[in-house]
Amino acid sequence: MKPEEWKAVIAEGIGTALLIFGGISFIIIDFGPGSIVASYVPDAMVRRFVTGFLFGSVGCLITLSPLGRISGAHLNPAVTIAFFGRGLLPWRALFGYIIAQLAGATLGAEALAVWGSMGDSLREGITVPGHNVGTAFAGEAFVTFCLICVILLFTSHDRLKAYTPFMIPPLFSVLVGLEAPLSGCSANPARSFGPAVWSGIWTDHWLYWLAPVTGTFGALLVFALPVLQWLRTDIAKLYHFRHDETGFLRGQEQPASI
Repeated sequence: MKPEEWKAVIAEGIGTALLIFGGISFIIIDFGPGSIVASYVPDAMVRRFVTGFLFGSVGCLITLSPLGRISGAHLNPAVTIAFFGRGLLPWRALFGYIIAQLAGATLGAEALAVWGSMGDSLREGITVPGHNVGTAFAGEAFVTFCLICVILLFTSHDRLKAYTPFMIPPLFSVLVGLEAPLSGCSANPARSFGPAVWSGIWTDHWLYWLAPVTGTFGALLVFALPVLQWLRTDIAKLYHFRHDETGFLRGQEQPASI
C-alpha cells in the first residue's frame, strides 16, 4: 500500500474504535444497572429508540470529522463490502479496511472497561440472538439490507448525498427500536466482533457475519436492477465526496483530491 492508503486504513480503524466505544457507552448508560436514563424513561422500547439515535449520532459525527474525510467512514465491513461490490474499491482496500475495522472495534471494546461493573452487567455490549437463531438471522439480514440500501440511495443521488450522515441517527433509531430484541441489531460484524473478543462470548457469532453479508448482497442485487442503473455512487465515502487523497476510494490508482 502507498502511504496515503495506509493513512486511510489507520483513520478507518480509529473511527471504528470511536464508534464502538461511543455507541456501546450509550447502551451502557441507557440500560446498565442504576441507569439514570431508565429512571426517567422506564419504557424499554422508547429507550431503544433513543439509544439507536445516539449510537447513530456517534457514527454521524465520525463521518463528518477529519477521520471521515480521510477514510470515508465505512466503520462497518458490510459497508465496505457494499462499496467493493459497486466497483469502488480494489481488493487491497477491501481487506485493509476490514482488518482495520476489526482491530479498531477490538480496541474500542477494550476501552469500555472504564464503565466497570455497570458495563460488565451488559457483557460490554455483546450481541446474541434474543429468541432463536432463525429470527435473529432474519432480523440482522433485514436491518443490514435497510442500512446498505439507504447508504447506496443517498450516496448515489445528487440531491440526497449531502444528507447521508444525517440519515444515520434516525435510521438506527427505528432499526434498534424495533429489531434489537431479536438479535441486538448489530448490522455490523465489527460491532459484534470487538465485544466478543473481550467478553469471550461467541454465541452464534457466525450469524453476525453471515446475516449482514446476506443483507448486503441483497441490497447490491436491488441496486443492480436495470430500473436503478441511473443511481451510481462515484466514491466509497459517506461524506466529503470531493476529497480522496488515496485514489482507491474511487476504484482507481491515481489520487483524485480536489
